[in-house]
Amino acid sequence: MNLRLPSVSGPLFSKRNFVRSALTVTALSLTCFISSARAHDVDVQKLGANIAPAGAISTATPSGQKYELKLYHLHTGESLDVVYRIGNTYIPSAMDKLNHFLRDHRTEDASHYDPKEFDVLHQIMARLNRNNGVIDVVCGYRTPWSNNFLRTRGGRVSPTLTGVAKNSQHMQAKAIDIRVPGVSTAMLRNTALSLHEGGVGYYPVSQFVHVDVGPVRQWTFRGGRDSD
Repeated sequence: MNLRLPSVSGPLFSKRNFVRSALTVTALSLTCFISSARAHDVDVQKLGANIAPAGAISTATPSGQKYELKLYHLHTGESLDVVYRIGNTYIPSAMDKLNHFLRDHRTEDASHYDPKEFDVLHQIMARLNRNNGVIDVVCGYRTPWSNNFLRTRGGRVSPTLTGVAKNSQHMQAKAIDIRVPGVSTAMLRNTALSLHEGGVGYYPVSQFVHVDVGPVRQWTFRGGRDSD
């Protein structure tokens, strides 16, 4: 836009005309600025979905990381490959699949697992550098009936000989007994202990490790028939 001011010389010039012209230029400039700003606002609104709010970039954490588990159940013969969490969000449909997969295979009853248990499994596999590896599940959820059955082997054995706790974390859907093919039971135990995330039970005879998200503790059971 080209603005023409009256000449400062000649009969038309006066202080009043000069002030009026200056005000006209200011008003026109302000109008152009406002129009440009409004046009910019429209562009921002169109791109709003791709623009982070002020301050978000400096405080944001990666939200798209996928947490995946590959499981094989030794008793049911079922396999499960599932992304159960993205960023800080647990996926409800994936949790349903995991709860069913880890059901009590004796009674077919399922429960609602503490999601932190799956995070523990994921961390174990990451520390073992086996992010794409498969975890063999020896035991998942147990009903009280199933837990008592294991403790006494159907009433035939003393509970002290089975290595099954009366108030097992399995009944609270907070524990899983696992093996990882190609990884020794001792290495698996040591890796789980390094997390300091809950209970770790070492069963070298039956060759599995108990991991739960209850109180931090550890134990070893060297008797036989300690697996189900």
